[in-house]
Amino acid sequence: MKKSASAAWSGGIKEGIGSISTETGVLNKAPYGFKARFGDGPGTNPEELIGAAHAGCFTMALSGVLEKAGLKATSMETTATVTLEKQGEGFAITAVHLALTATIPGATDAAFQAAAADAKANCPVSKLLNTAITLEATLSA
Repeated sequence: MKKSASAAWSGGIKEGIGSISTETGVLNKAPYGFKARFGDGPGTNPEELIGAAHAGCFTMALSGVLEKAGLKATSMETTATVTLEKQGEGFAITAVHLALTATIPGATDAAFQAAAADAKANCPVSKLLNTAITLEATLSA
């Protein structure tokens, strides 16, 4: 299976503007640029998109791990916070923190924590990212 996305850019790094599109059309020429990445300008940025991809991948993977354990969540919500830091002359993504809140009838906290750790380690986006990935998982009643 292969999925694709594309980006277009015009202009210099600080005043230029780009757009991002996905194969499915969910993003269709969504604007992105320096101001959205390093300030409060309109549009999106690569770190935000990586966070969305990681949160979605992890949460979907957790659903599969739970199903194998005979459990089914009634709700799960994950926020991925991506850290971008200056390193030398450039920048690097140095960490991703996943914050998960879930309601899973019949789950013990131990089973939930094990399932969350499994999903964090094995979702394809976690495997792709070469950075520290932390997880805070909260099971609600």
